[in-house]
Amino acid sequence: MKNWKKMLVASLACSAVLGFSYSPAEAAYELNPEVKTATPALMEASEIGVLKYENPQMRNYTNKDAIVVTSFGTTFKETREKTIEATVDAIKAAHPGVKVVTAFTSHIIIDRIAKKEGVKYPTPEEALEQLKADGYSRVALVSLDVIPGMEYAYVRGVFHGYKNQFKTMTCGTSLMYWQGQEEQADDVIEFIQAFASQFPKQKKDDAILIMAHGTPHISNAYYAVIQAKLDALGYKNVFVYTVEGWPSLEDVIPKLKENKIKNVTLVPMMMVAGDHANNDMAGDEPDSHKNILMGEGYKVDAYLHGIGENQMIRDMYVERAHDAFDALQGKKDADADHIKMMK
Repeated sequence: MKNWKKMLVASLACSAVLGFSYSPAEAAYELNPEVKTATPALMEASEIGVLKYENPQMRNYTNKDAIVVTSFGTTFKETREKTIEATVDAIKAAHPGVKVVTAFTSHIIIDRIAKKEGVKYPTPEEALEQLKADGYSRVALVSLDVIPGMEYAYVRGVFHGYKNQFKTMTCGTSLMYWQGQEEQADDVIEFIQAFASQFPKQKKDDAILIMAHGTPHISNAYYAVIQAKLDALGYKNVFVYTVEGWPSLEDVIPKLKENKIKNVTLVPMMMVAGDHANNDMAGDEPDSHKNILMGEGYKVDAYLHGIGENQMIRDMYVERAHDAFDALQGKKDADADHIKMMK
């Protein structure tokens, strides 16, 4: 694994204030050592990358490790098996002998699956409560979110809410987190190269429309970054749009007209091919994206597969799980040499 694949925020000053210390797997940013009285607000502001907390009051507890894999979830059983469950299975295979629990962040989906299938997925909080009851002392939280948006903020919130109840807890990053700034990893380009492996071959009058979810969270800006990097990598007539954010389908249609596109392939940039892919994107309702585009005169194909079916992307998620678990184990990359300083 490349050096920059294991990034933590490390704060020497914060450690001194809290009365404990640890060695990061690899630091993304550090508070300047001259900061001797870091406030809780400053400590939180400095948290970038994989998070880690060691409870000094539990340092003598026996190590018993677990991984909690968090996902929004889906009621579409077939795509859930091919995507979420397949990714969790890959994480399990990469960590033999380690307890791995799947938790969903959507309480509505949890209830609907329980009612329809008789299967009860825990929330992240419920998963941690059960692990604590079962005697697990060290837990790595792993996210199957695509970008660090609202759902990822939920996972971070769980981390902060429960970190004091375990000897050690870590929280990994979303699939795309680093953008290549200041010598950091470029998760976006890595993702695009993996995602593009499932793109159809294009002719001059063909376009690929990538449907993302969209969010009111500031992380919606990731879609502009993805588009910019698609353009920089030379992908022609490949456009990102969102269901619930910016840019919308209406923002992209003028680009299709400008480039004299005739054929469009819709591809979801979502972990699963669930409700948004099957209904909003490719449904039979008049306001589905497929029918809107057909009404504009385009021939439309829909690729109804979640990104979790892509082996290369599952491998990326396994790397994110490695990052969180390595941090839990206290592993450090001796070659880390690009620590940045804050404040």
